[in-house]
Amino acid sequence: MKRIGIVANFTKPVAEDAVRKLAEYWTERGATLTSEDDIPGGLERMISSAPIAGADLVFALGGDGTMLRAVRLMGERQAPVVGVNLGGLGFLTTVTLDRLDDALKLVEGGQYGISERIILRGTIRQAQTGGGSEYHALNDFAMGWGETTRVATLEITVNGEAVTSYVCDGLIVSTPTGSTGHSLSAGGPIVHPGCDVMIVNPICPHTLSNRPLVLAADSVVEIQITDTPKKLLFSADGQEHALVAEGDRLTITRSNRTARIVFLEDTRYFSLLRQKLHWRGSSV
Repeated sequence: MKRIGIVANFTKPVAEDAVRKLAEYWTERGATLTSEDDIPGGLERMISSAPIAGADLVFALGGDGTMLRAVRLMGERQAPVVGVNLGGLGFLTTVTLDRLDDALKLVEGGQYGISERIILRGTIRQAQTGGGSEYHALNDFAMGWGETTRVATLEITVNGEAVTSYVCDGLIVSTPTGSTGHSLSAGGPIVHPGCDVMIVNPICPHTLSNRPLVLAADSVVEIQITDTPKKLLFSADGQEHALVAEGDRLTITRSNRTARIVFLEDTRYFSLLRQKLHWRGSSV
């Protein structure tokens, strides 16, 4: 490894020590380390302040939000990302802090796998100005809530075919990676990350027959805001935000980007689900 990127949540008390251990390990092996975060004093001699795009490998130290930020910062060129969990649930951060030393040796020796994850591309077209903006999400796009508790009407089409009009609090369009996040809490299914799909999930729909939809990943999903008394909040992975209004249209497709999540041999998907969701089975 010639260049290592670091993204860390330094609000975590243990983050500085973990980053120092990581930086010392790779510096001793002649690697260059870069980070776009504000590096605490004492680490600046080992870590350069520079974009992580172009790194051979990226370490994300924190929680799932830190992993999502690392993927967003890399942009078009997605290097493998190692997630180090510094506390919390952490579906994407599979390396625990007490295993960091072992994980560094395994990664250096190439003893790891890579789980490729689809990323979604969302484009907002504003009715009032005609302007547009583009976003990418590894987890999900969410749209709803706003200045009042009154519902909005969202008209959905898939590949040009009308699906329905949701009268609801909002809508989540999720990847399989994001199916264990916000979508799950809104009643969506758990989808294995190897599945080539996206999930469309209404938030508190006012018709009980409305249920989440699982669509092919190469579908074109269009969401038209047809009626709302307020501006709605739009979020991409909880990292980027915008306000949308009546008449605006959100188009979601598969991105040409693919995230590459590193996993060690003993951090398989279903073992993570059992651990994170506290599945214990039934008792007699």
